[in-house]
Amino acid sequence: MAEKNNSIARLIITLTIIGALGALFLAGVYEWTIPHILEHEARARERAIMEVLPEVDYYEEATHNDRIFYEGYDENDNFVGVAVSLRGGGYAGEIEIMIGSDPYAREIINIFILNHQETPGLGARITEEEFRENFENAPFSELEIVRRTPEEPQEIEAIAGATMSVEAVKNIVSRVGDVISEHYGGGS
Repeated sequence: MAEKNNSIARLIITLTIIGALGALFLAGVYEWTIPHILEHEARARERAIMEVLPEVDYYEEATHNDRIFYEGYDENDNFVGVAVSLRGGGYAGEIEIMIGSDPYAREIINIFILNHQETPGLGARITEEEFRENFENAPFSELEIVRRTPEEPQEIEAIAGATMSVEAVKNIVSRVGDVISEHYGGGS
């Protein structure tokens, strides 16, 4: 019986050591990769800001009520527009969108999908330029999905087979008018 208890004790000690070494290894890998991940995210964010505010030469971060805005300026230091990242639920998970806007003209300049988990080949088409063009110069208003070529600025052309993804993007982008107006003035 003592031999059996001794065997169990050795097994527990061995597994504890292996577990502790594994945890130390994972912690080390995490600490090593986190700066690379943050750098990658910063580059992706900068690319998205420049995409949604194409006339911008530089931008500055501004924080209002814990929300970060990216105020864009041209080479003559003239205000061009503001970008903000908004999130919402999609078909397969959260969608994060960088939205560039002109708060004074009360319109969307452009959008860029930062992150999504939508279905490849269907919902993932929300990242395609052809779909994103639907939002260029759209007014701050409730956007409407149509199953034909859009005729009005607030109309967004649907993607066949991706109704829920398109609806999610529309709902997220439709909120930008209220978010921008809250911090930069104007009615909604």
